[in-house]
Amino acid sequence: METIKKILKILFPFVLGLGILWWMYRGTDWSEFWQRVTQEMKWEWMLFSLVFGVTAQTFRARRWKLALEPVGEHPRLRTCVDSIFISYAASLVVPRVGEVARCGMLKRKDGTSFTKSLGTVVTERVVDSLLIMLITAFALAMQLPTFLKFLHTSGTSVHGILARFTQTGYLVTFLCIIAIVVTLLVLIGRYAAFKKGKDILLDLKSGVLSLRHVRSLPLYLFYSIGIWVSYFLHFYIAFFCFDFTAHFSPFTVLLIFCVGSFAVLVPTPNGAGPWHFAVKTMLVIYGVAEIPAVMFALIVHTIQTFLVVILGVIGWMDLSFIPTRKKTAEAEKNETTTINLQTNN
Repeated sequence: METIKKILKILFPFVLGLGILWWMYRGTDWSEFWQRVTQEMKWEWMLFSLVFGVTAQTFRARRWKLALEPVGEHPRLRTCVDSIFISYAASLVVPRVGEVARCGMLKRKDGTSFTKSLGTVVTERVVDSLLIMLITAFALAMQLPTFLKFLHTSGTSVHGILARFTQTGYLVTFLCIIAIVVTLLVLIGRYAAFKKGKDILLDLKSGVLSLRHVRSLPLYLFYSIGIWVSYFLHFYIAFFCFDFTAHFSPFTVLLIFCVGSFAVLVPTPNGAGPWHFAVKTMLVIYGVAEIPAVMFALIVHTIQTFLVVILGVIGWMDLSFIPTRKKTAEAEKNETTTINLQTNN
């Protein structure tokens, strides 16, 4: 029974993602698709956008290293960067597994406490969640007047938008919402499983509370903002690849970016399926024809996913050349002292 659960846990994200992708692209004229890619797409903009896909992961590695310092962990930046690269690629195979995998790689290469590093990852998720909610609120506030004006000038009503949804579209939306709820419950259960034993609980707690003692809070915030600015530019610059999206304002793209960011919460490889559905729907709402909208979502997501794979391979290859560093007895003693002091505080 346990084996079946593990198999289903791995297969479900792929089946869900592939099902949504099949439904979205079932009527695609692939000859027209490739013609648009080869003749209409401006590849120089796409290549430029990939730079910010790299900076986003690099900022995350630097922020992670900074967050580990208050809990007595000092991994090498190179190890942190490689671990982040690999973690993103690993999540393409099993969604969310990268969060745990990168902590394991840091422990193996630099002797970093697994549970304390996992605690800092929990802190990261809280910070990132707060930031994306603030960004979404800002995007809605800035874009709502423009969106309402667009509906008025185009003669499109909210009822008309909803009418574009087929029964299958409503079903996909419902399944995505259910998948998000199930994912949140699984994550809560996963982190609760690490609370066995007093020492493990203290390690996890110290990792979560590491933000209170971070060396430079402004630097931590700078890295956090840098991550999301990079994510946005990674997405926004891709709009200049096509004439039918090049005219979109930054605020319009920001709103689409936020909707896509929530869509990737659905546990599919790199958000495949739900992200396509969300971005395509938003583009159609803003007046892009359905075929170009579908094409845009597929091309951008495919190339960005390919970048994640390439970075994962680079990280794995580089990590294999990094010598393993073990903690000395003195370092372990200092680590215990640090945990006790933080617990008492």
